[in-house]
Amino acid sequence: MPENTTILVVDDEDMVRINLVAFLEDEGFEVLSAASGEDALDLLQSSSADLGIIDMRLPGMDGNELIATAKQRYPHMHFVIHTGSTEYTLPSQLIELGLTEALVMHKPLADMGLLVDKLRGLM
Repeated sequence: MPENTTILVVDDEDMVRINLVAFLEDEGFEVLSAASGEDALDLLQSSSADLGIIDMRLPGMDGNELIATAKQRYPHMHFVIHTGSTEYTLPSQLIELGLTEALVMHKPLADMGLLVDKLRGLM
């Protein structure tokens, strides 16, 4: 994992977001966080991130739209989808951007180590 890998966590559920941030910081990552897609895009204008962990159900802009927009603006970024929806399937728009079903993780994660392994694999 390159030095100073920065991860953007986007989730509108405060406890999920706070816990993810704390866990990732304990794992040695720099972490940014936002509660909405719009806030995340604003944050990315002033701070860069290597990876995004994105919830799909967000107020306003949903996670699919956030990833598509961020990938267009910041092509170097990689993404992991973190969703509570058991029905979620990747839309063709995200598949065309290189995302795969292997990058979809369902809440709650029983083993947070699997998330870290996936993030390290992306870098």
